[in-house]
Amino acid sequence: MSGGVRQLRGGTRSALSLNAALVYLFFYAPILLLIFYSFSDDDLVGRWGGFTLDWYRAFGRNDEVQSALSVSIRVALISTVVSVVLGTMAALALERYRFRGNRIFDALLYLPVIVPDVTMAVMMLLFFTWSIDVVNTSFGLSLGKGISTVALSHIAFSISFVSIVVRARLAGMTQTLEEAAQDLYASQWQAFRHVTLPLIMPGVIGGGLLALTLSLDDVVITQFAAGPGSTTLPVYVFGLIRRGVSPLINAVSVVMLAASVLLVLLSLLAQRARGGSVT
Repeated sequence: MSGGVRQLRGGTRSALSLNAALVYLFFYAPILLLIFYSFSDDDLVGRWGGFTLDWYRAFGRNDEVQSALSVSIRVALISTVVSVVLGTMAALALERYRFRGNRIFDALLYLPVIVPDVTMAVMMLLFFTWSIDVVNTSFGLSLGKGISTVALSHIAFSISFVSIVVRARLAGMTQTLEEAAQDLYASQWQAFRHVTLPLIMPGVIGGGLLALTLSLDDVVITQFAAGPGSTTLPVYVFGLIRRGVSPLINAVSVVMLAASVLLVLLSLLAQRARGGSVT
């Protein structure tokens, strides 16, 4: 009987291992093919024509790609800095204090995480269209959509992710050290700066890197919020697909993939630091 049970468990373990292998193959085979063909010396995307680095050199020489990359970096840095500040403040307020409307604010903070990107993109489009019209009409200006609207859109959804990561860090902390600092005549600001902030810094860094990754990868919301001269790299890549696929898109996609993976790994390492939890 025990031998049959061991055989059944062995068969189940083998089936689960096979299932895991198939799932990983399904997920990562397209990525490996993309990397493989990014080194192909052929004008067709999916055909091997020998090893070359010409497409990566073309990536470095293409002015449109470099312009889109510059916009992506500027938007990502602006949105990350603002999101980290506001998201950390929101996390501290929700985790450490109780105030009227606490639960409502908590629920609203999670909306950007669960709302579909298309829905949020349409909301942003309507908001910016309305607000720009109001400002232009009221003050006689001629404002339009550009890099500022893209940055504001990214801030709107990045704050929630930063707040979630920082709250995960705060949830595992006690206020004993902060109370001890205040007992030693430290002000609330001094206790926060010298005690609380260093303790939650892995979560802050992790949330910031996550916000940076989301900003660099976003396509849907950026398309709706962007104006002339504010095309980011993911939107440019999407435009290349619509105009006609070129092997250059392989090299651009690999660069974006490598940057995203690096940022995600740094985020996970930051959250693991000092015993931090990974969300």
